[in-house]
Amino acid sequence: MTAAPLVGTDPAAVAGTPPGGRRFDGPARTAAGFALGAALLFAVAPLTLSDFRLSLLAKYLCVAMVAVGIGIAWGRGGMLTLGQGVFFGLGGYAMAMHLKLADAGPGQLPDFMQLYGQLDELPLWWRPFASPWIALPATVLLPMAVAFGLGSLVFRRRVRGAYFAILSQALAAAMVILLVGQQGTTGGTNGLTDIQGFFGYDLDDPVNQRMVYFIIAASLLALLALARQLIRSRYGELLVAVRDGEERVRFLGYDPAGVKLVGYVIAAGMAGLAGALFVPAVGIISPALIGIVPSIEFVIGVAVGGRATLLGPVLGAVAVAWARTALSERFPGTWTYLQGLLFVLVVAFLPGGLASLWVLARQRRSDPAGARWWRRSRPVEPAENRTEVSAA
Repeated sequence: MTAAPLVGTDPAAVAGTPPGGRRFDGPARTAAGFALGAALLFAVAPLTLSDFRLSLLAKYLCVAMVAVGIGIAWGRGGMLTLGQGVFFGLGGYAMAMHLKLADAGPGQLPDFMQLYGQLDELPLWWRPFASPWIALPATVLLPMAVAFGLGSLVFRRRVRGAYFAILSQALAAAMVILLVGQQGTTGGTNGLTDIQGFFGYDLDDPVNQRMVYFIIAASLLALLALARQLIRSRYGELLVAVRDGEERVRFLGYDPAGVKLVGYVIAAGMAGLAGALFVPAVGIISPALIGIVPSIEFVIGVAVGGRATLLGPVLGAVAVAWARTALSERFPGTWTYLQGLLFVLVVAFLPGGLASLWVLARQRRSDPAGARWWRRSRPVEPAENRTEVSAA
């Protein structure tokens, strides 16, 4: 028994197949898509971009990794997560703490602790991060554990829609306040800066910076493969069914809270990994990078690209991040308004995101009924979540 058809979800739309039975996403096409992406990331970009532009692209790809998780939680599960900066920050701080301890050397305090002069010895909760065998798993497991604890409390009490969005946003604000208030152990407003090494490699060396870029690019492709497998699995169909009709799924004997919890935890793990890789790519992690504004910018990129597709969140996140860098240099005082206007226009006139333009055009060329299939395949926002867009 498949959950999605029983709650009124079109199985053709879930599987990515139009009613005529002709598939638009097969193994060969998927393999070709990943091969093209790998060629662009591993060959074209390193050969055509300067070291500076390549480091910017590495930063954008980290944002895209967060977007993949939001695409699962929001696009497939209907959970508007406005607090992904929390999990991004947990992963980033876990990695930065290990790298700062490695730069300081055995038995030494990180440079900012010596500068502030508030501590004579390393805090107890810092000490486990001296070991890479603890720090590396913590970059993913710690965000997932926090998401599991929060999600268990929230979803079991059926908190959803705008209330869930506001709660997740408040969590991001609370974490920023906590980090800023602990200046002696977290660096305060400045965060953890001047990270010089990455497991024995000097980050000032352009060759090592390229190595970091390749690691980030490979991680993004791996997350895309994982997301694709998840979306096409039985769980992926059940997640869509919960999004479209949570009460009906509960009536059929499933546990919607557990289904949403799994998607939320997976998205948190992806954000944590992105934060961990962001640190060696940029050399800093600070509260300004993980607060409310960055969390909203993550969501804007996903909405612009198309939250219900696999590549849409990635392309949208990269495009918005690039536009923010390029346009903010020319219009530093108005870029925020332009970003907000872009989000409003996409949500109001193109709910499926920019990725839906290609799908709609292709269907109209190949099949007169294609436009009707495209409308059915778009994510249907449940009634309790329809206020989320205006709240965002």
